[in-house]
Amino acid sequence: MRADPARAAVLLDIDGTLAPIVRHADDAHVPEPTRVQLIAVAKRYRVVGCISGRQSATARQMVSLGSIAYVGNHGAELLRPGGTEVEIDPEIVAHEQAVRDFARAVWDQDLQRLRVRAEDKRAIAAFHWRGAPDEDAAEEAVRAIAERAVAAGLHTHWGRKVLEVRPPVAIDKGRGVRRLLSGHDLAAGLYVGDDVTDLDAFAGLRALVDEGELGAAVCVGVRSDETPPRLEEAADLLVDGPSGVRELLRVLVA
Repeated sequence: MRADPARAAVLLDIDGTLAPIVRHADDAHVPEPTRVQLIAVAKRYRVVGCISGRQSATARQMVSLGSIAYVGNHGAELLRPGGTEVEIDPEIVAHEQAVRDFARAVWDQDLQRLRVRAEDKRAIAAFHWRGAPDEDAAEEAVRAIAERAVAAGLHTHWGRKVLEVRPPVAIDKGRGVRRLLSGHDLAAGLYVGDDVTDLDAFAGLRALVDEGELGAAVCVGVRSDETPPRLEEAADLLVDGPSGVRELLRVLVA
Protein backbone atom coordinates (compact mmCIF):
# COMPACT_ATOMS: atom_id res chain seq x y z
CA MET A 1 0.00 0.00 0.00
CA ARG A 2 2.61 2.53 1.09
CA ALA A 3 5.11 1.59 -1.62
CA ASP A 4 2.74 2.54 -4.45
CA PRO A 5 -0.14 4.69 -3.13
CA ALA A 6 -0.92 5.94 -6.65
CA ARG A 7 -2.22 2.43 -7.38
CA ALA A 8 -3.88 1.72 -4.04
CA ALA A 9 -7.31 2.21 -2.48
CA VAL A 10 -8.24 2.93 1.14
CA LEU A 11 -11.87 2.22 2.00
CA LEU A 12 -13.48 2.65 5.41
CA ASP A 13 -16.77 2.14 7.19
CA ILE A 14 -17.86 5.15 9.29
CA ASP A 15 -19.93 4.23 12.37
CA GLY A 16 -17.77 2.26 14.80
CA THR A 17 -14.75 2.71 12.52
CA LEU A 18 -14.05 6.38 11.83
CA ALA A 19 -16.71 7.56 14.30
CA PRO A 20 -17.29 6.06 17.76
CA ILE A 21 -20.60 4.28 18.32
CA VAL A 22 -22.97 6.51 20.31
CA ARG A 23 -26.33 5.94 21.99
CA HIS A 24 -28.21 7.95 19.35
CA ALA A 25 -26.98 7.58 15.76
CA ASP A 26 -27.73 11.21 14.91
CA ASP A 27 -25.09 12.29 17.45
CA ALA A 28 -22.27 10.37 15.77
CA HIS A 29 -19.37 12.32 14.30
CA VAL A 30 -15.81 11.78 13.09
CA PRO A 31 -13.32 13.26 15.59
CA GLU A 32 -11.20 16.03 14.12
CA PRO A 33 -7.85 14.23 14.75
CA THR A 34 -9.17 11.28 12.71
CA ARG A 35 -10.43 13.58 9.99
CA VAL A 36 -7.00 15.22 9.75
CA GLN A 37 -5.40 11.82 9.13
CA LEU A 38 -8.08 10.94 6.57
CA ILE A 39 -7.38 14.15 4.66
CA ALA A 40 -3.70 13.20 4.49
CA VAL A 41 -4.61 9.73 3.20
CA ALA A 42 -6.94 11.26 0.58
CA LYS A 43 -4.11 13.40 -0.76
CA ARG A 44 -1.80 10.43 -1.21
CA TYR A 45 -3.86 7.43 -2.32
CA ARG A 46 -5.50 6.86 -5.71
CA VAL A 47 -8.97 5.93 -4.40
CA VAL A 48 -10.26 6.82 -0.94
CA GLY A 49 -13.85 6.23 0.05
CA CYS A 50 -16.28 5.64 2.88
CA ILE A 51 -18.63 2.65 2.57
CA SER A 52 -21.58 3.22 4.88
CA GLY A 53 -24.99 1.94 5.81
CA ARG A 54 -26.12 5.55 5.95
CA GLN A 55 -27.23 7.45 2.90
CA SER A 56 -24.21 8.71 0.95
CA ALA A 57 -25.09 12.40 1.40
CA THR A 58 -25.43 11.88 5.16
CA ALA A 59 -22.11 10.07 5.23
CA ARG A 60 -20.42 12.99 3.47
CA GLN A 61 -21.90 15.41 6.01
CA MET A 62 -20.56 13.30 8.88
CA VAL A 63 -17.04 13.13 7.48
CA SER A 64 -17.04 16.68 6.03
CA LEU A 65 -14.62 15.81 3.26
CA GLY A 66 -15.76 16.34 -0.32
CA SER A 67 -12.65 15.05 -2.09
CA ILE A 68 -13.35 11.36 -1.45
CA ALA A 69 -16.09 8.95 -2.60
CA TYR A 70 -19.07 7.81 -0.54
CA VAL A 71 -20.90 4.56 -1.09
CA GLY A 72 -24.17 4.71 0.85
CA ASN A 73 -27.01 2.41 1.83
CA HIS A 74 -24.69 -0.61 1.83
CA GLY A 75 -23.78 -0.25 -1.82
CA ALA A 76 -27.05 1.06 -3.25
CA GLU A 77 -25.75 4.62 -3.66
CA LEU A 78 -22.56 6.19 -5.00
CA LEU A 79 -21.50 9.81 -4.51
CA ARG A 80 -18.28 10.39 -6.41
CA PRO A 81 -15.52 12.75 -5.22
CA GLY A 82 -16.70 16.32 -5.67
CA GLY A 83 -20.00 15.08 -7.08
CA THR A 84 -23.41 16.57 -6.38
CA GLU A 85 -25.67 13.85 -7.79
CA VAL A 86 -26.15 10.55 -5.96
CA GLU A 87 -26.03 7.61 -8.37
CA ILE A 88 -28.52 4.89 -7.41
CA ASP A 89 -28.55 1.39 -8.84
CA PRO A 90 -31.60 1.20 -11.21
CA GLU A 91 -32.43 -2.36 -10.13
CA ILE A 92 -32.72 -1.18 -6.53
CA VAL A 93 -34.75 1.95 -7.35
CA ALA A 94 -37.47 -0.25 -8.83
CA HIS A 95 -38.24 -1.66 -5.36
CA GLU A 96 -37.99 1.58 -3.39
CA GLN A 97 -41.73 2.25 -3.11
CA ALA A 98 -42.51 -1.30 -1.96
CA VAL A 99 -40.05 -0.98 0.94
CA ARG A 100 -41.44 2.41 1.97
CA ASP A 101 -45.02 1.11 1.83
CA PHE A 102 -44.05 -1.82 4.05
CA ALA A 103 -42.34 0.45 6.58
CA ARG A 104 -45.46 2.63 6.84
CA ALA A 105 -47.70 -0.42 7.21
CA VAL A 106 -45.77 -1.93 10.15
CA TRP A 107 -45.19 1.30 12.07
CA ASP A 108 -47.54 1.53 15.06
CA GLN A 109 -47.95 2.99 18.54
CA ASP A 110 -46.32 -0.02 20.24
CA LEU A 111 -43.07 0.62 18.37
CA GLN A 112 -43.23 4.28 19.32
CA ARG A 113 -43.90 3.36 22.96
CA LEU A 114 -40.87 1.04 22.97
CA ARG A 115 -38.79 3.86 21.45
CA VAL A 116 -37.86 1.89 18.35
CA ARG A 117 -36.45 4.38 15.86
CA ALA A 118 -37.42 4.07 12.20
CA GLU A 119 -35.05 5.35 9.51
CA ASP A 120 -36.11 5.89 5.90
CA LYS A 121 -33.14 5.21 3.63
CA ARG A 122 -35.14 5.19 0.40
CA ALA A 123 -34.74 1.58 -0.76
CA ILE A 124 -33.93 0.41 2.78
CA ALA A 125 -36.08 0.76 5.91
CA ALA A 126 -34.10 0.52 9.15
CA PHE A 127 -35.46 -0.14 12.63
CA HIS A 128 -33.06 0.70 15.49
CA TRP A 129 -33.44 -0.26 19.14
CA ARG A 130 -30.11 0.93 20.57
CA GLY A 131 -30.85 3.20 23.53
CA ALA A 132 -34.48 2.08 23.96
CA PRO A 133 -35.60 2.03 27.63
CA ASP A 134 -36.18 -1.75 27.37
CA GLU A 135 -33.88 -2.97 24.61
CA ASP A 136 -35.00 -6.60 24.96
CA ALA A 137 -38.67 -5.73 24.44
CA ALA A 138 -37.79 -3.41 21.57
CA GLU A 139 -35.71 -6.11 19.90
CA GLU A 140 -38.59 -8.59 20.22
CA ALA A 141 -40.90 -6.12 18.47
CA VAL A 142 -38.36 -5.58 15.70
CA ARG A 143 -38.01 -9.33 15.19
CA ALA A 144 -41.74 -9.47 14.56
CA ILE A 145 -41.23 -6.86 11.83
CA ALA A 146 -38.57 -9.09 10.27
CA GLU A 147 -41.03 -12.01 10.11
CA ARG A 148 -43.57 -9.80 8.34
CA ALA A 149 -40.93 -8.57 5.90
CA VAL A 150 -39.93 -12.10 4.91
CA ALA A 151 -43.61 -13.02 4.47
CA ALA A 152 -43.98 -9.98 2.18
CA GLY A 153 -41.13 -11.18 -0.04
CA LEU A 154 -38.58 -8.62 1.18
CA HIS A 155 -35.07 -9.28 2.45
CA THR A 156 -33.85 -8.64 6.00
CA HIS A 157 -30.39 -7.83 7.26
CA TRP A 158 -29.29 -7.59 10.89
CA GLY A 159 -26.63 -5.24 12.22
CA ARG A 160 -25.65 -4.13 15.69
CA LYS A 161 -29.06 -3.39 17.28
CA VAL A 162 -30.65 -2.62 13.93
CA LEU A 163 -32.82 -4.45 11.42
CA GLU A 164 -32.79 -3.40 7.79
CA VAL A 165 -35.65 -4.33 5.48
CA ARG A 166 -34.37 -4.38 1.91
CA PRO A 167 -35.59 -5.08 -1.63
CA PRO A 168 -35.39 -8.68 -2.88
CA VAL A 169 -32.16 -7.97 -4.76
CA ALA A 170 -28.53 -8.15 -3.70
CA ILE A 171 -27.57 -5.06 -1.69
CA ASP A 172 -24.33 -5.22 0.22
CA LYS A 173 -21.11 -3.34 0.75
CA GLY A 174 -19.24 -5.79 -1.47
CA ARG A 175 -21.34 -4.65 -4.41
CA GLY A 176 -20.50 -1.05 -3.55
CA VAL A 177 -16.78 -1.79 -3.26
CA ARG A 178 -16.73 -3.47 -6.67
CA ARG A 179 -18.62 -0.58 -8.27
CA LEU A 180 -16.28 2.01 -6.79
CA LEU A 181 -13.03 0.26 -7.74
CA SER A 182 -14.08 -0.90 -11.21
CA GLY A 183 -11.70 0.23 -13.94
CA HIS A 184 -9.01 1.71 -11.68
CA ASP A 185 -6.29 -0.94 -12.29
CA LEU A 186 -5.15 -1.00 -8.66
CA ALA A 187 -2.26 -2.94 -7.16
CA ALA A 188 -3.73 -3.07 -3.65
CA GLY A 189 -6.83 -2.23 -1.67
CA LEU A 190 -7.52 -1.94 2.05
CA TYR A 191 -10.91 -2.03 3.77
CA VAL A 192 -11.62 -1.23 7.44
CA GLY A 193 -14.88 -2.09 9.20
CA ASP A 194 -16.42 -3.18 12.49
CA ASP A 195 -19.72 -4.97 11.81
CA VAL A 196 -21.20 -7.99 10.03
CA THR A 197 -22.16 -5.81 7.05
CA ASP A 198 -18.44 -5.23 6.50
CA LEU A 199 -17.92 -8.93 5.85
CA ASP A 200 -19.52 -8.35 2.44
CA ALA A 201 -16.95 -5.62 1.76
CA PHE A 202 -14.16 -8.02 2.73
CA ALA A 203 -15.60 -10.59 0.31
CA GLY A 204 -15.98 -8.04 -2.48
CA LEU A 205 -12.39 -6.88 -2.15
CA ARG A 206 -11.03 -10.42 -2.09
CA ALA A 207 -13.17 -11.38 -5.10
CA LEU A 208 -11.51 -8.61 -7.11
CA VAL A 209 -8.14 -10.19 -6.29
CA ASP A 210 -9.38 -13.64 -7.35
CA GLU A 211 -10.62 -12.15 -10.63
CA GLY A 212 -7.29 -10.43 -11.33
CA GLU A 213 -8.72 -6.90 -11.10
CA LEU A 214 -6.83 -6.09 -7.88
CA GLY A 215 -3.33 -7.10 -6.91
CA ALA A 216 -3.79 -7.61 -3.18
CA ALA A 217 -6.39 -7.03 -0.47
CA VAL A 218 -6.03 -6.18 3.20
CA CYS A 219 -9.15 -6.56 5.37
CA VAL A 220 -9.00 -4.84 8.75
CA GLY A 221 -11.46 -5.49 11.58
CA VAL A 222 -12.16 -2.93 14.30
CA ARG A 223 -12.46 -4.43 17.78
CA SER A 224 -15.01 -3.33 20.38
CA ASP A 225 -17.17 -4.84 23.11
CA GLU A 226 -19.67 -5.77 20.39
CA THR A 227 -17.30 -7.13 17.74
CA PRO A 228 -18.98 -10.03 15.88
CA PRO A 229 -16.80 -13.17 16.12
CA ARG A 230 -17.18 -13.71 12.36
CA LEU A 231 -15.55 -10.35 11.70
CA GLU A 232 -12.54 -11.21 13.85
CA GLU A 233 -12.18 -14.53 12.06
CA ALA A 234 -12.40 -12.97 8.59
CA ALA A 235 -10.02 -10.05 9.19
CA ASP A 236 -6.38 -10.09 8.16
CA LEU A 237 -5.59 -7.91 11.14
CA LEU A 238 -7.43 -6.14 13.96
CA VAL A 239 -7.19 -2.66 15.47
CA ASP A 240 -8.74 -1.44 18.71
CA GLY A 241 -11.66 0.90 18.14
CA PRO A 242 -11.72 4.19 16.23
CA SER A 243 -8.50 5.25 17.94
CA GLY A 244 -6.80 2.22 16.38
CA VAL A 245 -8.23 3.22 12.99
CA ARG A 246 -6.78 6.71 13.43
CA GLU A 247 -3.37 5.17 14.13
CA LEU A 248 -3.72 2.97 11.04
CA LEU A 249 -4.41 6.06 8.91
CA ARG A 250 -1.34 7.73 10.41
CA VAL A 251 0.80 4.71 9.50
CA LEU A 252 -0.51 4.76 5.93
CA VAL A 253 0.92 8.24 5.39
CA ALA A 254 4.00 7.93 7.59
